[in-house]
Amino acid sequence: MKSVTIRLSLVENVNKFVNIVSAFPYEMDLRAGRHVVDAKSILGIFSLDLSRPITLEIYAEDCGELMEKIRPFVEEDK
Repeated sequence: MKSVTIRLSLVENVNKFVNIVSAFPYEMDLRAGRHVVDAKSILGIFSLDLSRPITLEIYAEDCGELMEKIRPFVEEDK
């Protein structure tokens, strides 16, 4: 499993993000506090507080291609 922090602050970003992650066969969740939703669900994502960073949990070991495609959404460590 791999976890990264992402930010989806705009509606357009949510649509782009869901289109990207839906193209991959493995399971992914988004976690915001105690709330967990399917990362491939637009409605689920909109139920989260998008003003704050969200944790993406990817249930796969080899996810390099996905990580490259979602790079614009990944929060850099500060």
